[in-house]
Amino acid sequence: MTARILVVDDEPAINELLVDALHLAQYDTVSAFHGMEAFRILREETVDLAIVDVNMPVMSGYELLERMQSAGITTPVLVLTAREGRDDTRTSFGLGADDFVRKPFGVEEIILRVAAILRRSQAVVESRTLCVGRIDMDDDAHEVRLDGDLVELSPTEYRLLHVLMDNCGRVMTKEQLLEHVWGLDRGTESSTVETYISYLRKKFGDGITIRTVRGVGYQLTAPR
Repeated sequence: MTARILVVDDEPAINELLVDALHLAQYDTVSAFHGMEAFRILREETVDLAIVDVNMPVMSGYELLERMQSAGITTPVLVLTAREGRDDTRTSFGLGADDFVRKPFGVEEIILRVAAILRRSQAVVESRTLCVGRIDMDDDAHEVRLDGDLVELSPTEYRLLHVLMDNCGRVMTKEQLLEHVWGLDRGTESSTVETYISYLRKKFGDGITIRTVRGVGYQLTAPR
């Protein structure tokens, strides 16, 4: 089935450029020019991925991500921004974004990143049920439970936990996690991984044990 992409950018030229490029890449598209319009579409229509600009009128891209989290909308998001601040990457991932691209960007790069996000999302859906200690992950239902109780996770948190559970007992380096979860190359800010590890620890409490191996990475351990 053809994936449906939501393009959210208040600049008509960029919005049209992305829509045209996605059409050429055989994707269906829908457009919005501010976050409020995009939020309505995400609630009412089926969307496989959203490309979201940060600086927009009415509702910014960051505000949209916050609304999506509050509403339980798990559509993957690729964030675009013209900002130069280094904190933007951390903020985007912290709000549940799946990838981050700075403007000006190349159309080919966007198409490649879109394909990578969709592959990762599909891979999770097609994988198996996992169980580690008190945590059960059901990929068919896309649910994670702790002692039988549902735990709400963002798409990125879900993928990170999936990788850790799939490699239970194995020390995963930060570089490996960045590649498997975010599809990012080496050299990307390592604080992204640390931030999401802290999210998982807070949500699962003593129901999860993620050991920090200093200078190397992280290890999910099963209870004895």
